[in-house]
Amino acid sequence: MEPKHKLDEQSGVFAGFAPPFKSFATEAIHVGQEPEQWTSRAVVPPISLSTTFKQCEPGKTAGYEYSRSGNPTRDCLEKAVAALDGAKYCIALASGLAATVTITHMLKTGDGIVCMDDVYGGTNRYFQRVACELGLEVSFADCTKTELLKAALKANTKLVWIETPTNPMMKVVDIKACSDLVHKHNKDIVVVVDNTFMSAYFQRPLALGADVCMYSATKYMNGHSDVVMGLASMNRNDLYERLKFLQNALGAIPSPFDCFLCNRGLKTLHLRMEQHFKNAMAVAKFLEANPRVERVIFPGLRSHPQHEVMKRQCSGCPGMITFYIKGKLEHATTFLKNLKLFAIAESLGGYESLAEHPAIMTHASVPEKERNVLGISDTLIRLSVGLEDEADIIKDLEQALAAALSCPQRKP
Repeated sequence: MEPKHKLDEQSGVFAGFAPPFKSFATEAIHVGQEPEQWTSRAVVPPISLSTTFKQCEPGKTAGYEYSRSGNPTRDCLEKAVAALDGAKYCIALASGLAATVTITHMLKTGDGIVCMDDVYGGTNRYFQRVACELGLEVSFADCTKTELLKAALKANTKLVWIETPTNPMMKVVDIKACSDLVHKHNKDIVVVVDNTFMSAYFQRPLALGADVCMYSATKYMNGHSDVVMGLASMNRNDLYERLKFLQNALGAIPSPFDCFLCNRGLKTLHLRMEQHFKNAMAVAKFLEANPRVERVIFPGLRSHPQHEVMKRQCSGCPGMITFYIKGKLEHATTFLKNLKLFAIAESLGGYESLAEHPAIMTHASVPEKERNVLGISDTLIRLSVGLEDEADIIKDLEQALAAALSCPQRKP
C-alpha cells in the first residue's frame, strides 16, 4: 500500500517528491523504547539522572560506568535517531556546534576541510576563527556546482562539509553527486551533511553517499524550542568508534533530561514536518505573488534553481523560507517589528513561527564581504514557518508587509 501522503496528496505539496521512508513513524515511536529493557517495564523510557553506576566487581559493569561515557536515556535517543537516519549508529552531543567540533577533532594539524560556502553562521565562525587557528586548512566552495567542489579538493583534504538546504540562502546541494565526486577523488575523505533544515523525515544523506549525517537537534528533530543538542549518525564502524571515543574524551554530551525531551519530540516528527511543509508552501506562494516582495527562495517552488534536485533527493520541504523585501534596511526592520504572530528570534524548527534578519542576527559573524557575495543583504529576511493555522500566518505577514511598504510597486 502506498504511504498516506502519496495517496491523499497527489496534486498537493508532496506531488513529484520522493516517497516517504517506510515505517518512519513506527520506528520513531518504538525503536530503542522497548519496555522490556527496564525492570519496571515502563512504556516511556525513564530519565536516568545518575552520574555513576554500581559495578559488580572492579571493571565489571552492567553496561554503564559513568554517565559521560554512556547513559540509558541517551542510548534510547541514539538508537531511535540511528533508525530514522537509516544508520547503524548515532551519537548525541551537547549542541549542533558540539557535534561540529567533535567531528572536526577527527582531523590533525595540516589536514584540509572544504566547506559549503553558504552555511550556518556558527559553522562558518568555528571553521574560520577556531579550526584555522588550530592548524587546519579551511576553504569554501559552492557545492551546488560540482566543478567548483572538484577544484577545491586537495591532496590534504580530509573532510568535506555540506549543508543542504543552506542557511540562509536555501541552496540545495546534490548529495549523491558530491559524495560520488569526493570519494572518487579520495575514498578516505569524510563527507558530512548538515541535515538540520530537513530533519530525518525529509532527507537521508547516508543513503545518498554521505559518511556522516549531523544535526542541530535544537531545531526540527526536537521541534519544541526547549532543547539545545547535536546529533551525528553514521554507518561506518571506524567512524563510529572514533566519534564515540571523542564523544567521551571531549565530553560535550547532552543531559539525560534533554535526551528525554528530544526523544519525546521524535514521536511527532512525521506529523510536524508534513504540516511545516504545507504551511510553508502556502506562505511561499503568498510571498511570491506579493508586490512588496522582491524575491522568494523556497526549494518547494518551481522558481527555485535546484527545485528538481530537491524533489529527487527529498520527500518534502521544511518550513524554512528566505525572501527579499523591497526597499532598504528600514523596510526590513519595520516589517519585523510589526509582526505579531511571528516572534523576532534566532533559531528555527519549533512549532512556533519565527522571523529573523540574517545580516544582523544569525550571520553577523560572517565577514561582511562574504555576506555580500552570498547575497545576505539588508533586505534579506528568514522565516521559520510554524504550525499555527495557515490563514493566521499569512494574515500576520500581510499586515507587516503593508506596514513596511504602504505604497508598493506592482509586480509585472
